[in-house]
Amino acid sequence: MASGARAPGPEDSVRTASPDRRGEKGVSAPTGAVGTLKSAASRVRSVVASPRPVKGKAGREAARRRLQLLPASHAQGRAEGAEVGEEEEEGAEVEEEEEPLLSVPEEDEEEARPLPPVCMFPMRGMWRDEKVALYCDEVLQGCKAEDADGAMSKYLSEKLKLKDKWLGVWKTNPELFFVKYEEASIPFVGILVEVICKPHQSSSSCFKVTVSVAEPFSSNIANIPRGLVNEILEELEHSVPLLEVYPVEGQDADNHDIALALEVVRFFYDFLWRDWDDEESCENYTALIEERINLWCDIQDGTIPGPIAQRFKKTLEKYKNKRVELIEYQSNIKEDPSAAETVECWKKYYEIVMLCGLLKMWEDLRLRVHGPFFPRILRRRKGKRDFGKTITHIVAKVITTDMVKDLSSDTLLQQHDDLDLALDSCYSGDTVVIFPGEYQAVNLALLTDDIIIKGVGKREEIMITSEPSHDSFVVSKADNVKLMHLSLIQQGTVDGIVVVESGHMTLENCVLKCEGTGVCVLTGAALTITDSEITGAQGAGVELYPGSTAILERNEIHHCNNLRTSDNSKSTLGGVNMKVLPTPKLKMTNNHIYNNNGYGVSILQPTEQFFIVAEAFNKGAASGDKKDDSMLSRVMQNLNLEMSNNKIEANLKGDIRIVTS
Repeated sequence: MASGARAPGPEDSVRTASPDRRGEKGVSAPTGAVGTLKSAASRVRSVVASPRPVKGKAGREAARRRLQLLPASHAQGRAEGAEVGEEEEEGAEVEEEEEPLLSVPEEDEEEARPLPPVCMFPMRGMWRDEKVALYCDEVLQGCKAEDADGAMSKYLSEKLKLKDKWLGVWKTNPELFFVKYEEASIPFVGILVEVICKPHQSSSSCFKVTVSVAEPFSSNIANIPRGLVNEILEELEHSVPLLEVYPVEGQDADNHDIALALEVVRFFYDFLWRDWDDEESCENYTALIEERINLWCDIQDGTIPGPIAQRFKKTLEKYKNKRVELIEYQSNIKEDPSAAETVECWKKYYEIVMLCGLLKMWEDLRLRVHGPFFPRILRRRKGKRDFGKTITHIVAKVITTDMVKDLSSDTLLQQHDDLDLALDSCYSGDTVVIFPGEYQAVNLALLTDDIIIKGVGKREEIMITSEPSHDSFVVSKADNVKLMHLSLIQQGTVDGIVVVESGHMTLENCVLKCEGTGVCVLTGAALTITDSEITGAQGAGVELYPGSTAILERNEIHHCNNLRTSDNSKSTLGGVNMKVLPTPKLKMTNNHIYNNNGYGVSILQPTEQFFIVAEAFNKGAASGDKKDDSMLSRVMQNLNLEMSNNKIEANLKGDIRIVTS
């Protein structure tokens, strides 16, 4: 939101917050996506309740009750020509019960045929540069944000002139047809229709087309009554949003071009358009669209690891939902708002502003070049206790003298059965001693004081798991914090398994089983890892951000870059990844880096500064030739990289790679 934008009071109702251009599942409406679907369903219900001949009203109500009881097996697999089984007995029983009272029109008994395949143009199949050229150069052509709708309309209108009549599948929200349904089993209701295009609207996202049921009657719902479809189309005056219609395969080349144009517009409003775009001034809107294309591509090809990409998607979805909530809340205020209603509007508005700010951070490549992280720790450093003593915190269900026999007699002890309580009680200089068991501790994501956390016994027996509902697992900004003899098991969190925001962290004799990203050392921070094992990361095992420092000695880093994307062939991440400018410092000795899906060590250089060195290095490694020792030495010296006695092998892409972008 622009800083000068006026906050929406209740009196603004729908006018202040512009809705999603397409609405949910492509439905466009002046009062927001959810309101659209509800009002559409209400229209159909009003038809059922309106004074009509008893036979027609009863027939529609019976049809809707039958759809309400439709088993999932009838809905699944019908799209694009899948076959459907017979109705369950429960639905049949309802029909038998109603038969004496209702007369369902004969045409309602006609079973729909499977839908024909539609033209598919997956945008993810286009290269990044192709998308940028298409949207920035061909469609938007340097327009401002407030003119984007007009540019998309012009582009689509030109394509629609190619042919004014064609066959398509109308995919609409099930609420138009179902009183009750499971979204997972029935994502949409599809009907084969004949389309007549008369594009005269100003916004491509609001284009309406005239449709009628095409022959043969076809749907992804086997027993949907044709009479009900006709009734709903009559209520809609046979006018539906163009973006809900998908041209059928097997027609001529003009239809192929129309289908592609529709996909281009859908992709724009689904992934590139933001609700706040035309509310703010943007000097170069096409540059902003290019950044969003880059963000989308970075998510698809795994440059941004899967768990972190999920956090962005969740934030975007939350923003959209909160916006709809505000619109609906404003719409329900009929008269002058009360003080409580005004406060509630402001609260919802500021939630939207905060989410909008987070999304903008993601979209700005200057912020994202250092990774999609921002400071997580807001807790202040406690420092030392007033009386200057340090305490050793014992974490165990029970404590015995044998457990503390190795401690000096003057050691101050405090026993906890909960790791979180122990961490919360720590001051700088304290030590937390953990005995075998399974633990969780959200306070591991809030390390601000210089403490030592160590396990007693085998490291595999001291298991600390992350809390799945939290973004972070272990995060430190302490000057000097140390973790020893532990197993960290990441479950559901999306940040790195360990994130060093600032200061220095030491990991000694630890096992790090990643589910999200690996160990991340942010700009200016330092990390030392010795005698440890890192495995399972969906990005690099160790990620060094510009200006960071790391020492890795006698570690195993393996089976990282386990990306869950459709195409991980483009990703170069693997065991260790360095982002330069300013160059991080890395010292690696006696490490074993193996079986990673990217390179053993990858070095990302975002400018041309090192191009000559990188090119020469790549030539030295070409065609399976042995790497030239002097060239490798020059590269390492230039990048503050010291490597000795490391075993780097069996990595999918290779051992060491300098990547320029």
